[in-house]
Amino acid sequence: MCHVYASTDPSRYESTTRSVRLQGCVTSVRLENEFWEILDDLAADQGMSTGRFISKLYGEVIEDKGEVPNLASMLRVACAVHLHLRAGSTPEPDATASLSQQLA
Repeated sequence: MCHVYASTDPSRYESTTRSVRLQGCVTSVRLENEFWEILDDLAADQGMSTGRFISKLYGEVIEDKGEVPNLASMLRVACAVHLHLRAGSTPEPDATASLSQQLA
């Protein structure tokens, strides 16, 4: 079983930094390429650029929770929630409340 994970192409877990505009301010986000690919797909499914998708998601989290303590972590979790929903499994209910509508 570990071979499936151990044989993963290293380019999938290399990190890339991208700039995004959040509420008028430009910030940099560093994520593994695998997460960028998932976010690119999610954005395309919503008919948005990846930057616009992240900005919209960020705004929804701010509206719901009041803050985003760690943007990169929030984006990784959003990707995981998306994969759970797509697989038909259910992550913790409070984790999917505002994300499920956006990621469906």
